[in-house]
Amino acid sequence: MTEYWTHATASPRAIIKQAAAIEQAGWDGLCVVDSQNLSGDPYVALAMAATSTERIGLGTGVTNSVTRVAAATAASIASVDRLSRGRAVLGIGRGDSALAHIGLAPARLAQFEAYLRHVQTYLAGEAVPFSELGVPDDIAPPIDALKLADAPDASRIGWIAGGRKVPLEVAASGPKVIKMAAIHADRIMFTIGADVERLTWGIDLAKEARRGAGLDPDGISFGAYINCVCHQDKSVAQQLVRGGLTTLARFSVMHGKTHGPTSKETAETMVRLRNMYDMRKHTQSGSTQAEGLPVEFIEKYAIAGPPDYCIPRLQDLSALGLDKLFFGVTFRLGETAEGQAAQALVEKEVLPALRV
Repeated sequence: MTEYWTHATASPRAIIKQAAAIEQAGWDGLCVVDSQNLSGDPYVALAMAATSTERIGLGTGVTNSVTRVAAATAASIASVDRLSRGRAVLGIGRGDSALAHIGLAPARLAQFEAYLRHVQTYLAGEAVPFSELGVPDDIAPPIDALKLADAPDASRIGWIAGGRKVPLEVAASGPKVIKMAAIHADRIMFTIGADVERLTWGIDLAKEARRGAGLDPDGISFGAYINCVCHQDKSVAQQLVRGGLTTLARFSVMHGKTHGPTSKETAETMVRLRNMYDMRKHTQSGSTQAEGLPVEFIEKYAIAGPPDYCIPRLQDLSALGLDKLFFGVTFRLGETAEGQAAQALVEKEVLPALRV
């Protein structure tokens, strides 16, 4: 059965009411971004959300492998999991706005893969060798420099051992990260659009990677970050989805090259999107990058229209074997009356129809 998740804001106070409303509206879970220059701390927000909810899942959508050491990330999400009695999920990617606002591009692949291994090791209550942590000597010397009588021989989070292991989800768009996630993650959350052909490509690639590593191809879950806005007027829905769509679509061309099944016209649109992207207008519908998206691209890459248009397209995605669909960048909808109406329509008509 497919779960349907949505965004909330990482505001320690506002999320208390937001989370309760999201649960009441029938969503299966909420995620908050980890972007320290743009929002509050995600783990504080998730902890507060846990106090006002009883059922829904709580996760990061997403954190990254650069701004926090792996042990701190594991301890933070495990703390949320304890507080929420087993409802936490750790979503992670290579980084976007969190890194851009400290002058950095997404994490390098080798660092990201090592981080995934370390986080999974910590979450399982096991030890990571000091030698793998890679802290430069000019930042902090080895503990041996203190000449202690005794000291830890490896890095472990003892209080996590014996508890529930928090699931790790990797947001993935390119083939290298998809293959990496297939080996190290509990679930791959594709960020390659709402197109069946592209998602089928991603699933097949992940299963092939698992076979190549000697792993069960069916031993991992699949989900997707999608942009979905429901409005009785299709043109209004398409306008409302633009800001969020630029954010997710850009991941598929962030480094200048598109991947997966893509027409020439779609590839050209993605490249233009990358070249005109203004991080200062990140997620905003009125941005240059958002207004530059052709309607044809929106029709293929997003799901935007009346309920009778959105519902079958969402059902097609579930039929692929995706057990989690995350409606990304929905927090912007609350800024306008039309956006609020669109969100209410999803909750009133779309979610109930998908449960049948």
